[in-house]
Amino acid sequence: MPHASPAGRRREELRDFLRTRRARLRPADVGMPEAGRGRTPGLRREEVAVLAGVGVSWYTWLEQGRDIKVSDGVLDAVAGALRLDEAEREHLYLLAGLNPPARGAEDGGGAAAVTPELRRVLEAWSPRPGYVRDRHWNFIAVNDGARAVFGYGESDRNCLVMFFTSARYRALHAHWDEAARGVVARFRADAARYPDDPEFGRLIDRMLASSPEFARLWARHEVSAGGQVVKAVEHPEAGTLVFETTLLPLAGRPGLHLVLYNPRPGSGTEARLERLMEGPRLVEAG
Repeated sequence: MPHASPAGRRREELRDFLRTRRARLRPADVGMPEAGRGRTPGLRREEVAVLAGVGVSWYTWLEQGRDIKVSDGVLDAVAGALRLDEAEREHLYLLAGLNPPARGAEDGGGAAAVTPELRRVLEAWSPRPGYVRDRHWNFIAVNDGARAVFGYGESDRNCLVMFFTSARYRALHAHWDEAARGVVARFRADAARYPDDPEFGRLIDRMLASSPEFARLWARHEVSAGGQVVKAVEHPEAGTLVFETTLLPLAGRPGLHLVLYNPRPGSGTEARLERLMEGPRLVEAG
């Protein structure tokens, strides 16, 4: 027997997914009467169709995995009728061959999206620097290592703005001119992913007006993915610190990234970083 095509397997998955989601619901779960149903488990197809506001035949074809056209609005109605959560709704879209909508707020929900578990990860990463930033490069959460190494404070709201407008940060960066080109290229690539977001336009206008260096580099139209970056810092107390930077997208939090800095092997950074972070503790202990 020949194997099903990828499209055929997807329709089979869609069929089974809808059937199992329907079977787990009782009429009482969706405000429908139980009377006259006999021993039929779960919702009937016609009941789902009524709840979703679609034709019974159309819903039957969808659940049978037939090759029919579907729209975002209809899938949302079916998802609502079947009481699908966000992960299930996204799965339904993918099985139907459509791009799923973003989960919740596009910016990932800001500081509220940083769970206690994620904060513990950040603090466990210390003394190595780490932080969470949103799609506009705003700081959402910062650990003690990042505060000690980069001097991030309460007034530092945005990574891009700080890089180009903070004299303190510029003096700290060992190769600022070289790094600036990559920073702008990565920000341009990020902004292009959200063409309808007006906040990017406002931020870019602000930077063009406040930083001649940013304006010069922005005019080059360079782009870069830049998931892995080496960053060197001339710290006034610890000396030269060299880090390998890793950018990790947070699942289920669109636009949020966890940024982790790891001491580069052979640079002596790990020992210097430990001494830097031990200093305040020794003072407190005394």
